[in-house]
Amino acid sequence: MASISELDERIVKCHKILDADPNSQIFAALAEAFRKKGDLERAFRICQNGLKIHPSYGSAHIVMAKINLDRGLYDWAEIEANKAMEIDGRTRSIRLLLAEIYIYKGEFNAAIKLLKRLNESDPDNAQIKKLLEIARKLPEEQAALSGSDDKLGKGDNSEAGVADVEELPTQFTEREVVERATTIPGIDGALFLNFEGLVVESKWSLQIDATICAATLGNIGNVLNQDLINNSFGKVRTVLIETEDPIFYLVQTTNGVYMFAADNSANLGTLRMKIEKLLAGYE
Repeated sequence: MASISELDERIVKCHKILDADPNSQIFAALAEAFRKKGDLERAFRICQNGLKIHPSYGSAHIVMAKINLDRGLYDWAEIEANKAMEIDGRTRSIRLLLAEIYIYKGEFNAAIKLLKRLNESDPDNAQIKKLLEIARKLPEEQAALSGSDDKLGKGDNSEAGVADVEELPTQFTEREVVERATTIPGIDGALFLNFEGLVVESKWSLQIDATICAATLGNIGNVLNQDLINNSFGKVRTVLIETEDPIFYLVQTTNGVYMFAADNSANLGTLRMKIEKLLAGYE
């Protein structure tokens, strides 16, 4: 993964080319650089404007598909990926992107079918194997969570009274969320902070001090909220901070802030999806 300084350097170079030639196809590389920095709105606008000039530029449709995937607009991402396929053919990279989109959409059978074909033609590709494993495991995890919820909801009335059943937890506690989060591949630490940035729950295996991380990064959401609310943009819910290592993903809830630290090589989209599914049992 490119560092922030490398992305900034790439952005400057792309801007220089576009300034010299506004019709250059370099807009796609510029949009991709902003996407990797997490500036999805700017990436979207650049790519959208460029596609108005170059509607048949397949690589730009791939970039737009990735931008929409990161924005959570999965149907639109699929449309753009299919447009790229119409222009450039059924390339491996496009089919791999489509498989990832299917996973996000919950269309696991379609993803598995596509990934199996890719794996047959490229059995040593680690990314294909990883996505195939995710596509197979996620339905099982969802079924397990659903089964767990059913048990908690129904209880066992043969030996327990109604009052006992009502006392069973129907949602995860902050501690359970933190502990479960660290079982997700790629996540090395999880914290739950109060709004003053103090650690309430922690499961942390990183060399970085958890208290320092909480004090330094935990207040970012509060600062952003103040600025954004003053400008009528609404409250911040999630913040993604990419460093050389690790990546920090902050999620604000009504009771405090979760901070997840992930390995830089982890698939961000997959991690965010799993975290959101986990938090759905809390909020």
